[in-house]
Amino acid sequence: MPQISLYIDSDTLKKVERRAQQDEISISKWVGEYIKRSISDEYPESFLKLCGALKDIPFEIPTQGQFEADSLREPF
Repeated sequence: MPQISLYIDSDTLKKVERRAQQDEISISKWVGEYIKRSISDEYPESFLKLCGALKDIPFEIPTQGQFEADSLREPF
């Protein structure tokens, strides 16, 4: 399996370590899964759950102004 080296600051490393520990997986696996999610060509499941979550606002045709109130235009 190919390998990759990362150079990150110590604060970021601590955050990655904490997240990997919370997920009970290795740092390498956590970073690999994060990268896969970041470059995925599919929408995340959370996006699909939003479908239908908002009430639709019905479209209304705006009232048309009077022709006499229109701006004068120069002929071509």
